[in-house]
Amino acid sequence: MSKLVPDQADGLRRLLAQSSVRLIAIAGMERRQGSTTAAMNLGAALAHMGKDVLLLDEHKASANSVRGAWAVDPLGTLADVATRRLTCEGAAARAECGVNVLPAVPGAQPDHVDPRLFWDGDVVLGDAALDSAGHLSPLARLADDLVVVLQPNPASITATYSGIKRLHYAHALHQLRLLVNGVAEPDAARRLMANLIDTGSRYLAISMHAAGWVRADPHLSDARRLRRTVVEAFPTSPAAVDFRVIGADVAQWPWRPSVRARDAEPAPWRPEALAQQQAHEEREGRVHRSGQY
Repeated sequence: MSKLVPDQADGLRRLLAQSSVRLIAIAGMERRQGSTTAAMNLGAALAHMGKDVLLLDEHKASANSVRGAWAVDPLGTLADVATRRLTCEGAAARAECGVNVLPAVPGAQPDHVDPRLFWDGDVVLGDAALDSAGHLSPLARLADDLVVVLQPNPASITATYSGIKRLHYAHALHQLRLLVNGVAEPDAARRLMANLIDTGSRYLAISMHAAGWVRADPHLSDARRLRRTVVEAFPTSPAAVDFRVIGADVAQWPWRPSVRARDAEPAPWRPEALAQQQAHEEREGRVHRSGQY
């Protein structure tokens, strides 16, 4: 009993102070959008600004996961931290850029675990993994900010908008931010985000905001080959500059209610509702199967 009381008191103190730790989930609505690279580089940018960053890796370990890309081997997982087998600092592995990496594969820890209660730093980033139905993980649903990564091509735009609709119906999602990856012309990225923001507001009542864009840059693949981020390996490259701009903007993002369902359990995805919405938008001429907005 003596151990339980201090643990509860410590948890209460952290709960009351959790607003000082920002949880940002970063996700792509389909594979190969660059969300993992975005999470790693945003983490490096924030770390270089002096922020204490914890990056939660929701993907199984592979060459393309955060752990594989940085060749780090954490001693524990978020589940170990949640059960107090290890501290967050003791479980995580520290990458060369200063970002702490902790595995958090969905299902490995209880759904209600909030990493903000265990991290004494400034920011928790989540490299979010969608489930087989394309829904957010419990961790991503807790986030203060959801950043959706997409690329400026018709297939990606169509998949991203469809994915946002799916999340809207599955989780009562009402707010998110957009990050356009692999941009050739920043003006085109601005127009793309403005059109998506207008469409989401008009037809889904979702409040979308621009997180920014990252220019196409061959130094990104060079940095990955070196197992580093472009922010640290090639700090003057276009992509590194863009990630640092986004990192600086994070401090100016207003605090919003967490990205979570209004009810304790997420609402089921309603395919018939999505189909009706798609048909309505196509009749209105706002969304086309070609992906042009």
